[in-house]
Amino acid sequence: MKATLALDAPVTSVRMVSPKRATALAKLNIATVRDLLSNYPHRYIDMSQVSTIAGARIGQSCTMRASVYEVKLKKPKPRLALAEVTLVDGTGTLIVTAFRQPWLADQLKAGMTVAVSGTVEFNYGFKRMTNPYIEVLEDGGSDFHGMIIPVHPATGAIKVGMMRRLVANALEEAEGVLDPLPVALRAKYRLMSRNNALSCIHFPHTMDEQVQARRRLAYEEVLLLELMLMQEGARRSEGLEPVSHCVDGPCVSALNAAIPFALTGEQQRARDEILARMAAPEAANHLLLGDVGTGKTIVSAFALAAAADSGGQALFMAPTEILARQHAASLGPLLAEVGVNSGVLTGSTSADERGELLGRLASGELDVLFGTHALIEPDVVCANCTLAVIDEQQRFGVDQRAALLAKGSCPDALFLTATPIPRSLALALFGNLTLSYIKERPRATAPRKTYLHTYANRGVAYDAALAACARGEQVYIVCPLVGEKRSEDAGEGSKGGEDEDVYEFASIAIEDESDMKGGNARAAEDEAEFLQSKVFVDYRVGLVHGKLPAAKKQEVMDGFRSGEIDVLVATTVIEVGVDVPGATVMIVEDADRFGLSQLHQLRGRVGRGDLPGEMHLISGTKKEAALERLSAMQRTDDGFELAAYDLSLRREGDILGNRQHGASLLKLVNVVRDGALIEAAHADARAILQEDPELESDQYRALAREARVVYRTAHEVVGG
Repeated sequence: MKATLALDAPVTSVRMVSPKRATALAKLNIATVRDLLSNYPHRYIDMSQVSTIAGARIGQSCTMRASVYEVKLKKPKPRLALAEVTLVDGTGTLIVTAFRQPWLADQLKAGMTVAVSGTVEFNYGFKRMTNPYIEVLEDGGSDFHGMIIPVHPATGAIKVGMMRRLVANALEEAEGVLDPLPVALRAKYRLMSRNNALSCIHFPHTMDEQVQARRRLAYEEVLLLELMLMQEGARRSEGLEPVSHCVDGPCVSALNAAIPFALTGEQQRARDEILARMAAPEAANHLLLGDVGTGKTIVSAFALAAAADSGGQALFMAPTEILARQHAASLGPLLAEVGVNSGVLTGSTSADERGELLGRLASGELDVLFGTHALIEPDVVCANCTLAVIDEQQRFGVDQRAALLAKGSCPDALFLTATPIPRSLALALFGNLTLSYIKERPRATAPRKTYLHTYANRGVAYDAALAACARGEQVYIVCPLVGEKRSEDAGEGSKGGEDEDVYEFASIAIEDESDMKGGNARAAEDEAEFLQSKVFVDYRVGLVHGKLPAAKKQEVMDGFRSGEIDVLVATTVIEVGVDVPGATVMIVEDADRFGLSQLHQLRGRVGRGDLPGEMHLISGTKKEAALERLSAMQRTDDGFELAAYDLSLRREGDILGNRQHGASLLKLVNVVRDGALIEAAHADARAILQEDPELESDQYRALAREARVVYRTAHEVVGG
């Protein structure tokens, strides 16, 4: 028990962690012994396969242990410094060239023993490595744990070698730590003990040992997360009486007959799954995931009808006024046809209309109220709210979602998202929800083509836009920060250079409209004016962005829908739900700054009618990695495939941001690679809680304690 308690002791309790080092560790969010042990290596150097310089094969990656013969600092160009290190090992000579690492000339001295790992090249008569991993081996490397060198995330103040020592000392503190996993689960999957797994993931003797350690700890991560999510979901209805909705009443039956088209098989299955959850005696927490244009909204209409049939009311919240009014316009008449009254409430609703709507809602006369964040205002009071629907639920924070659910005693919750999330990630993020997927589009849409351009040939895209306008069609032009160009490498001013092959995925900063808040409204207006006066001289250009008043946004969108506006300059406020059949061309400036799922959502705005659509992506960088990522948009029109590809390149937290919980705490899990592991942990967590909802029995008590400790300070981050 002492070792288990030591996990949550301050990191200063670890030998060699001074207050100064603790401050440096805090920059990596390391405050406790547990945090330090969770600072897992991000790579390993397999020193068990050490080659001599003479034995190293050209073109292959290998590791060598050698002595420094000499170090030279060179400056072949005014702004380019490199260190050239000559290494010897008794069998030959290796020249190491380290670009932009001039400090190596001070750190490496003749006679030092180092480990180098990289790809061997041969030119100018010598074997060489360019920018390999280099580490000084103190005492000739005798202090290493085995022959595999872990490379931990470190900071400028704490180098990799020191981090390795601190982790080793932390392992000593935690020696004999209690294993929270029940023996039955460890035996079922043949998992290491936690104590062994921590040791083997940090200091493995073989790479297979490291793989098994990661598998054990990754499973524990997911299991704890799923238990927390499921228990949180259960607490929502704790002490309350959920509604068992009537799902075969007159409104639902009439809606089946009133829809002027046949639902697809997937839509029918999703409808039936949602209604089954609503009919159950416990509170529904259901997530409907559907790609662009798959008809999630019409499926949600059946849930609204079921609420009315049950004598209840439904609140339907959307992230933007444009989308809220569009839902009201598309579903309102259909609901009215089957006897369901509805209204729409947004921030721009007049005081008189607002008062009338709230009065009807409070009296029970109004069955369904569509709206934006305005629905969670304190004066919005329902007579009997039994259903809350949240569209694009990932756009709302935990508190906002909770505030909507608080409008009823214990309403069923239906969440919709057009963000294509692979099932494995959906389980990791939303383990407390049941899921339905719609992937097939209900009707054959017009074909869409996607083109990729560098900044230098962006004129091709604008020629296509002008040609569309000449045919009487309409155009979207999407800018990340409308009217503002990036200074780092925007377009033709970029000269490339030695770092041209480096591409930081962290620069992909735009996942939805909330990421556009730094936009300059004046610049947006200037951009629209420039396009009107210089490019689309003979056509009408409109502008819509997040800073416009709601009434002005609606006026512009109405003008675009009616055809009065030919070219709409916009931020991503138009990405979801906006339906203008005449829009056939979209140009996205600085497309490399957008996530692929975001671009896919935007692409769904063109080709919605009978005319084919075109999307032109203009990359603000020529870097190969950025262009390769964007080229995925040309290869597939499947949003789930694109999301999986994006996840394979970037962390799930980068894609979904801090609005989501769960993925941010999964340090070892890759939702693409570890789908089977996530499925297994999800099923195990559900089975455990069915057996012991409070985890009070002896076999689950340690698991319950671990879940409480891990998530006690993470609740705000990890709740939604």
